[in-house]
Amino acid sequence: MRNPYLPVLPAPLIRNAVEAALLEDLGQAGDVTSLATIGPAVQATAVMNVRQQGYIAGMDVAKAAFAALDADTVFEALVSDGDAVQAGQDIARITGSGRSVMGAERVALNFLMHMSGIATHTARFVEQLQGTDARIVCTRKTTPGLRAFEKYAVRCGGGTSHRYGLDDAVLIKDNHIAVCGGVQQALDLAYSYVGHLMAVEIEVDTLEQFELALDAGGKVVLLDNMDPDTLRRAVAMNRGAALEASGNVDLDTVRAIGQTGVNFISTSKITMAAGTLDIGLDIKLGDEAK
Repeated sequence: MRNPYLPVLPAPLIRNAVEAALLEDLGQAGDVTSLATIGPAVQATAVMNVRQQGYIAGMDVAKAAFAALDADTVFEALVSDGDAVQAGQDIARITGSGRSVMGAERVALNFLMHMSGIATHTARFVEQLQGTDARIVCTRKTTPGLRAFEKYAVRCGGGTSHRYGLDDAVLIKDNHIAVCGGVQQALDLAYSYVGHLMAVEIEVDTLEQFELALDAGGKVVLLDNMDPDTLRRAVAMNRGAALEASGNVDLDTVRAIGQTGVNFISTSKITMAAGTLDIGLDIKLGDEAK
């Protein structure tokens, strides 16, 4: 059963991504190996199996890959996105035209392995933050064209998202501050431009800048590249702003950062440094296929 707290990837988004991937893989002539060796009437049953422990993301995308080649293909999901899985566990059963199953196999697995790898890596960060009030969030550092899928995978691993793109929130970085003339000026300009309904966050590098941001009415402040001792001082100075820590975040440092009392920890590591989750597809024959 789908986790009700997960977002839903829109069907057109999935369809477009899957169709583009299939076109890339099948080329002009199609799957010549399957066309040569598998008759058009031959049916096949396959099982997707996880080869290592992790968390699943991308089941709907994998299902769409098979359906795109043959709408009659039956895809039975045995787990849901966000589920923890163990090595050796079957996660899906696919039945349909042998040619279609083989033609969609790699695209389905590529999406599923990539997204599940991100979910699994995110879950490791979430585990490190147990007992703190901090949430791990991903950034805009994502694979071009795959942002929606990667940010969704982060949610499957228990993380959440920073702004999705440049258009859904204001994030005033150090270069913005340098160009416009200061912290106060940047915040005044941002609030007057977007009004009260859009979130405005400002990045600061020092406690002096943090004090200026608080004086200027900053409601969300990104504390950039501060060590845990400096972060604790910022938390003690805070006057009700939401605090985000960023920079030098990895599995070895994230717990110490979370223990400082910040609200959010953003890192590109959960999307850009995640490996894939090892998942295979095996054809079942005879009694195994029943």
